[in-house]
Amino acid sequence: MIETIHDGKYVELTYKVVDRKSGHVLTAVEFPLGYVHGHNEILSPFVHTQLEGRSAGDVIEVPIDGNRIFGARDESLVFTDRIENVPEEYRQVGTSILMENDKGQARSFIVTQIDDKTLTVDGNNPLCGREVVFTLEIVNVREPTDEEARAGGAIAVRADVDPSLMRPV
Repeated sequence: MIETIHDGKYVELTYKVVDRKSGHVLTAVEFPLGYVHGHNEILSPFVHTQLEGRSAGDVIEVPIDGNRIFGARDESLVFTDRIENVPEEYRQVGTSILMENDKGQARSFIVTQIDDKTLTVDGNNPLCGREVVFTLEIVNVREPTDEEARAGGAIAVRADVDPSLMRPV
């Protein structure tokens, strides 16, 4: 019997995200990422909806408008400062920095540019202002183990998954 994706099923999949305009791969998960469908939404709800009823071996493409999901790009969330004002541990492109405003609200910023004199951080989601295509390959669909069901997904945490793509919206 072929298992299909619906609430309560353990799903393993790989995916890549391609910028529709440039054709560049923005991120890719090449080994299976596991979750319990309907209990641990690891990608946007729209992507999870598109997975419903699919089974192992299926490959689907889901177009995503970053403006619709994450809002329009906000240039007021881009800051440049002199490099000497930035601690050494943040002086690498791609570094995520959690900052707090004067109201105590936290936001994650990513270091996007460094030169000899300045460092630039951006608080926009990396998919803001982009149209992308998620290409997902379903590797496995099955009943979760008791431990997976309690955890809502795979037991081992994978550190190489881009967290900006995993926020539910």
